[in-house]
Amino acid sequence: MKVAIIGIPKSGKTTIFNALTRGKAEVAAYSPTLAPNTGVAKVPDARLSALEGIFQPKKTVPAEVSYIDIAGSLKGFGKEGPGGEFLNYLTTADALLQVVRAFEDDQVPHPEGSIEPKRDIASLDLELAISDLAIMERRLEKLETSLKAAKAAERESYLKEQLLLQKVKAELEKDIPIRLQGLAREELKMLSNYQFLTAKPMLVALNIEEEQISQASQLEGEINSLYPQFAVVVLCGKLEMELAQLSDEEAKEFREAMGLSKPALNQVIDLSYSLLGLVSFFTTVSSELKAWTIPGGTPAPKAAGKIHSDMERGFIRAEVISYGDLESCGNIAEARKRGLLRTEGKNYIIQDGDVVTFLFNV
Repeated sequence: MKVAIIGIPKSGKTTIFNALTRGKAEVAAYSPTLAPNTGVAKVPDARLSALEGIFQPKKTVPAEVSYIDIAGSLKGFGKEGPGGEFLNYLTTADALLQVVRAFEDDQVPHPEGSIEPKRDIASLDLELAISDLAIMERRLEKLETSLKAAKAAERESYLKEQLLLQKVKAELEKDIPIRLQGLAREELKMLSNYQFLTAKPMLVALNIEEEQISQASQLEGEINSLYPQFAVVVLCGKLEMELAQLSDEEAKEFREAMGLSKPALNQVIDLSYSLLGLVSFFTTVSSELKAWTIPGGTPAPKAAGKIHSDMERGFIRAEVISYGDLESCGNIAEARKRGLLRTEGKNYIIQDGDVVTFLFNV
């Protein structure tokens, strides 16, 4: 999973990036470069610890999330120049994490002169829509030209694409992002190559100061009521960045003392998985225990292909046991004895927490 961190200048994007990745990227009010910060976070999953006790692997590999922190100003998304470079960074992301400033800091004045999260969310949403509209307009112009010289076999395809883009564009001009337009699966598939930004799932991180921590639930509720289409997390980026540099035990003690629940990383990942409809399954091969992330509803052969294309191509069957059943049994031998280790075929849909061994032949 790849998540792009966006937001207006001075909202704390890099601070949040450091908190999520335990990174040490320079935090500054202005970035003179367009080069993004990139980092990887291991997905916390308590089930891996239990599985380690069962399988005693030599190596454990958690699932990973890649974060990319987009530097600089986000004005002019769909236009030539810097906006085009930002687009290159954003189009490959699975989801967008919009950092919204709610903290006061006289040393880092807000670009608009005041703290208004609602205004900032609307401002960035407008930039995303402008980007998508610019792409649509350019494509519609090309389609108009292509239709004039199109052969009969090509004409139907061009017309279908033209009608879809016109419909989506009309809704977007009414401030309805693509993700909320209720498009059919086939329509979304047709649009997928464009990587439209308003089609991507959006997670909003409201960046507060320490004095606001007691109000976190109230602030989250306010943003959720205004923007029910977004997943929302409220966190103190500065504090989370500092805690990310400590050991897990030290950070846990500080959190308990301050009445905080789980780390920002855990909150963001949980919401991201839910937003994207992702699940995790586990494999144990060659003394390596590994977690894999796939979209919910993935059939067994496709899940095998996540590991290696040969496994999907030569898929025979899968031996599957749920994490809960395996934990209650304590080992595979006991699970087999109880009849809980199942053999599944090509139509089986991998479930969250499945422990799977794929059998294949190529």
